[in-house]
This record gives sequence, structure tokens and C-alpha cells, in this order.
Amino acid sequence: MRERRETAKTDATSKITSGRILRKVAIVFVWLLLWQLAGMLIGNPILFATPLETAKALLENFGRADFWGVAGMTLVRIGAGFFFGMLFGILLAALSKAVPFLEELLHPLIYLMKTVPVVCFVVLFLIWWGSSFLSIAISFLMVFTAVYFSTLEGLKSVGKDMLEMAQVYRLPLRTRLFYLYRPALEPFLMGSLKTSLGFAWKSGVAAEVIGLPSNSIGERIYLSKISLDTAGIFAWTVVVCVMSAIFEKLVLFLVKKAFEVKVSCRAPKDPAGAANYAASKNLGESSPSVTLSPIRMANLSKSYDGQEVLKGLSMAIEPGETEWLTWPSGAGKTTLFRLLAGLEAYDEGSIDGAGRESGIGYLFQEDRLCNGESAVRNLQMVTGSEAAAREALRDLLEEELWDKPCGTLSGGERRRVALARALAAKGSLLLLDEPFAGLDEERVRTCWEIIQKRKGNRTLLIASHLDLRDKK
Repeated sequence: MRERRETAKTDATSKITSGRILRKVAIVFVWLLLWQLAGMLIGNPILFATPLETAKALLENFGRADFWGVAGMTLVRIGAGFFFGMLFGILLAALSKAVPFLEELLHPLIYLMKTVPVVCFVVLFLIWWGSSFLSIAISFLMVFTAVYFSTLEGLKSVGKDMLEMAQVYRLPLRTRLFYLYRPALEPFLMGSLKTSLGFAWKSGVAAEVIGLPSNSIGERIYLSKISLDTAGIFAWTVVVCVMSAIFEKLVLFLVKKAFEVKVSCRAPKDPAGAANYAASKNLGESSPSVTLSPIRMANLSKSYDGQEVLKGLSMAIEPGETEWLTWPSGAGKTTLFRLLAGLEAYDEGSIDGAGRESGIGYLFQEDRLCNGESAVRNLQMVTGSEAAAREALRDLLEEELWDKPCGTLSGGERRRVALARALAAKGSLLLLDEPFAGLDEERVRTCWEIIQKRKGNRTLLIASHLDLRDKK
């Protein structure tokens, strides 16, 4: 029965695909017919060439010995301008994101490049360099500005929550680039490339028509214009359109594949003197040579927009102790965790011995997972080892879900992945903010048992509406 359903589904998909192809062929045929009728109605090949006249001129061009050389030189010029524009656009956008002052410094120049009419640049480049590099420079300008602004916007779109997660877990730059910034950048960059690819060819060929570099399509279009060879102009236009379409498909395919490349995750670097908390078989255990310090908070206060969240909080938590925070909602549990993790600065008071130097395992109130990556990959970013990541997921998540993208998992499943990540992280302090949210009673009991088992001698703070401290 299942095989029949799969066969029926395949047949239906095949019919839909065939129907789309036939529809596209029919649309092309209709427009070619209208083109032919318009040419016949005008009746003057100098004013308007028909498809048959254009096809004849195209075949004549194909038969010339220099055709492929001319097409190839135009491809090299426009292709070079495009790739240099894309490369410099991405690099300068990345530098601008890293150094905000550079963005401010470059903004007037790039804005001028974006708004000044292309013809002004054409005239200036002809004066400065002549016609040889004109189409390269113009194609570069068309691509560079579009890629720069879209790349910068994409890099800025990475959520603050994910950057905080990377900060707490000390994710290496390579991991941040490939698994935080790259997914956020993809839709922005792909969108700008689809637009700029067409503009690169339009402006590049237009620059050739003006500059007339030897062995170029622009030069041949201009010669056809002088000789009133409208069919030749149409024929070379067809060549440009076909080359542009093939070039666009190839570039977008390669860029898409580049976004799909997976890279190995390196373990976060341990600070000097940090505890070596295992993240494989003996999860939660620490080096016996490490001396843990108590956490002491004195007169801790924190306000947001004039609203006081914590006021004069004083607590002392001994090393290895488990502390439950069952305060009511809005009483500052999450705020306290953010202060302990170094994500916020307190207004008054002091915190000593929080263990930030030796690392923190932090289960945020939100899951903060990379949705496009599997549960294993999300854990591997913290453990640095696929084997350790799989071991950390054991007993917390069904094995058949380990390699599925986290974006496809349910809320409870995602919560357990985030819990596994926090427990697998190296550090002397565990902060679990609502670890049982979205879990049924049986899962709550299982997760609590695993937390106790993997805690080791780390200091554990749990913010929860449930109090399981008496349930062993």
C-alpha cells in the first residue's frame, strides 16, 4: 500500500513538472509568434527584424571564426567585474560590521557610488583608463554597492540572543561565522546577487558600446548599428541574454552550494587555569585539582528603564551546591542569571566567584538553537566532538531525532537539546532557566534525574516554577 502511494505521488509530481514545461514552451511560442507578426506588420527589416531574420543573423555570427573570441572577451570582462565587486562588497561589509567606525567612514563614498548616474562614471573612467577596463569597472560598481549593503544588512540581522549564546559558550570565530552569520546572510546575499547579476551584464555591455574595446560584443552591436543591421543587433542581444542567463544560473548555483558546505566545529578554547569539565562519557565531572570558589552576591541591584528588577539582593552559594530560585514571575530570576553570566552589568552591589573565567553552562529561557542545524551539530559547537555531542544527547532526545534540523523539532524536543548543550558545556557553574518548560511530567522527572547525574561537582542554580529539590 505504501509503495502504491509513493508511486502515485511520483507520477503526480512528474505530471505537474511536465505540465509546467509545456506551459513555458507555449508561452515562449506565443511571444515568438507575436514578434514575427509585428515584424511582418512593420515590413521594414531596418526598423524591426523578425525572429527568422534574427535567427539567420545569429547563425551567420556562429559561423564566423572570431565569434567565440568576441563572446569570450566580453564574458571575461563582465565576469571579472562581477567577481571583484562581489568579493570586495562582502569583505568591506564584514569589516564594517566588525568596526562600526569604518562603516561610518565608508558610507558617504559608497552612497555616492550608488546614486551617481552610471554615465558619469563611464566618462570619468574613459578619461582615466581608456576603454580597456571600462566594462570591468562599470560591472564592478553595479555589483559592489548592492552586495555591500545587503551583506552588511544580513550580518546585522543575526539576533542578539544568538550572539549572547555564542558569548556565553565562547564559540570560536570560525563557528560563529559558519553557523550564526552565514545562515543569516544567505537570503540577503542571494537576493542582491539575483539583482546585480542582471545589472552587471546590462551595464557592462552598455559600457562596451560606449568605449568600443576591441573584440567585444559592444563593439559588434555598435558596428551593426552603423551598418543599419537591425537583425545583427537583435542577434547579438540574444547572445547577451543567453550568456547572462547561463552566467546567473551558474553563479547562483555555486553560491548556494557554498552556503551548504559543512565545516567541523572546534571546541571553545579553555581559559588559562579553567576546570576541565568533561563533555563525553563522564559528563559533569571536573578535574579534582581544581579549587572551586563560593559565589557571593552583596546588595545587588538592577533596573531597566527606571523599573527596578533586583534590589539589594545578597546571597552566598557554596561550591557544588544546588540552589533553587522559585521566585514568582517578574521577580528577577532571569536577570540574576544574566548578571552572573556577564551579559548584563549590575547597577549597584558586587558579585564574586561567579566562575565566568572557567566557563558557564547556561540554559537560556529561550532555546537559542541554530534552527537549520541538527541537534548533534548544535551540541558539537560546544563539545568540539561529534562523539561527545551524541553522548550528551543520549537519554535526553530520541536517537532518530539527533540528525534532524532543530527547526523541525517540537518545543519540548528543542528544550531537551538546549538542556543537553548546557550540561555538556565546560565550566564550574550551571545556570538552568526554566529547564522543564514545555515538558510533560514523565519528561520532567527524567530530565531532573539526568541533571543530577551530570551536574558533577559544579555549582547549580535552577530558576523554575517547579521545585523538585526533594525528588531524588
